[in-house]
Amino acid sequence: MGGPAEPHEPRGEGAGRPRDDDENFGFDDPAFDGDPDYARRRRAYADGPGYSPDAGYSPDAGYSGDAGYARSAGYRDDSSYDDSGEEYEPPVFTEEELEGLGPEGGGGPRRVLPLEDEPTTLVARYLFPTERYRGEWKRHWIHLSTPLGIGAGATLALGYLAGFLTRQDINGLVTVAVLIWLGVISWVAWKVFDWYFDRFILTNKRVMVVNGIITRRVAMMPLLRVTDMKYEQSALGRLLSYGTFVLESAGQDQALREVKHLPNPNELYLRVVEEMYEPQAVEARLGKDTDGDDA
Repeated sequence: MGGPAEPHEPRGEGAGRPRDDDENFGFDDPAFDGDPDYARRRRAYADGPGYSPDAGYSPDAGYSGDAGYARSAGYRDDSSYDDSGEEYEPPVFTEEELEGLGPEGGGGPRRVLPLEDEPTTLVARYLFPTERYRGEWKRHWIHLSTPLGIGAGATLALGYLAGFLTRQDINGLVTVAVLIWLGVISWVAWKVFDWYFDRFILTNKRVMVVNGIITRRVAMMPLLRVTDMKYEQSALGRLLSYGTFVLESAGQDQALREVKHLPNPNELYLRVVEEMYEPQAVEARLGKDTDGDDA
């Protein structure tokens, strides 16, 4: 026998190799003649029965062409399914069926329409040329409830007082009562005019409040600086559809923070928020995009 580095040579010609050319060769080892399992394993290489070319999967057995998922068997609905290769046709809806889906049909939110399509002369002087006008709104009529109530109460009280003084023949005090009533009515008229010229204005850049008859006050806040905005409604406000807007910004000093008695606060709130976050959608809806202006 050679060394460790030398290949092992067989002790005889063909030793250790099965005789493939011998059909009766079955690894006959005399040491395992008494082992029944060894004898059974030897029979596996005999010429006995095995995998005959005629046995196994015949062409007529198994899955025939007529069996399986037939056109009328299984989960199949010939009335609704058609594999003829025709293109899918989407459903068609009539205008009557779609009538209730839009805002005009009552299916969408109400829209707060501005007073005018173009800014009034009162507002136009405060807009710069590249600013997009969105609308202006007067405060709710509830804003006049206090002065109107005072005027009505003063009219009743001073009218009763003037009649009493007239019966008592005190003409000097009657004149004083009439002058007081005229003063109260003048103050009420001033408040009505002030309410009429009071405007909440929305553009694509900012929100503004303009008020005052003789002394004009203009407060504004850029939309980019608004960090938080909310509106509040009391029980009466929900009944009469008005509310108070509260705007917060990053700065401590705010020229515009609280706007009371705005009409339809929910819809107006959505209008302002849409202008803040979806200005392009507003431009497209109003038909005022830059491409249309350039054309």
